[in-house]
Amino acid sequence: MKNKNYAAIDIGSNAVRLLIKKVSKKAENDDVKFSKVILLRVPLRLGFDVFDKGEISKIKEEKMLRLMKAYRQLMRIYDVDTYRACATSAMRDAKNGKDIIRKIKKNTGIEIEIIDGQEEARIIYNNHIECMEDRKGNYMYVDVGGGSTEVNLLVDGELVYSKSYNIGTIRLLTGKVKESAWQNLRDEIAEQTKNYPVINIIGSGGNINKLYRLVEQKDKKQKRIPVPSLQIIYDQLKIQTPEERMETFNLKPDRADVIVPASEIFLTIAETIHSEYIYVPEIGLSDGIIDSLYAADKINEEENNVIETTE
Repeated sequence: MKNKNYAAIDIGSNAVRLLIKKVSKKAENDDVKFSKVILLRVPLRLGFDVFDKGEISKIKEEKMLRLMKAYRQLMRIYDVDTYRACATSAMRDAKNGKDIIRKIKKNTGIEIEIIDGQEEARIIYNNHIECMEDRKGNYMYVDVGGGSTEVNLLVDGELVYSKSYNIGTIRLLTGKVKESAWQNLRDEIAEQTKNYPVINIIGSGGNINKLYRLVEQKDKKQKRIPVPSLQIIYDQLKIQTPEERMETFNLKPDRADVIVPASEIFLTIAETIHSEYIYVPEIGLSDGIIDSLYAADKINEEENNVIETTE
């Protein structure tokens, strides 16, 4: 396979990301190198519209259209060969989500897929454990977004449970998560993990990446946060206003509010399944999209080689 540039557009409830990676293959062996070319994150915060009013406002629709035009030009500038654009929880719930997607396709040529929670979890899982030394342990992969939290239970490297819960940072900030939803999350993951004595968490998403940088006591070698350390930083963040968090911890406005509910989600899951650590490999949906694009190209290449050989 020749060197190729892949792009992923992740339209989340809090931010819209464009990730471009170059995939290069060494001639002397089969090793493949993924190099980040560019990562852009624009906090459109679609979830605040959707979870409050059920649809995306005209103002944010226009901003989203302008952003997709910009991302289209950047993909051309960086000679992107293949891309995939995925929209998650906010666009799933927006009454006008499909109409907006049609307008974007007409005006930019970008095709956006609204993926369900299970597909989102599958894409994230495909990128799950590349940075881990122990690939055969028991882990719960947790990706916390603005509208939902994706949970994947990995036992000895095999996926045994996967589910998307409508508990996300922006849903929590807008008061759209009932106690029954929390109880359902706790009950289900407790039931799924009851036969496994040691389960730690692999965390995904911008908030856990930021929390990893903020905590003082952490294992830098294995890139993991002891759960008590997360509790300490959460206790510090919770008592402050978003403005105070921005000043004290040098947070951006769109991170200063969501970081507290994100901590609550991780701590709730950690308490429920009795985790000691949260590993933070700094990977997410965008990385998973590009991995899946590369994997599909590799399968197609192998199939074409088989056809040529048989002929």
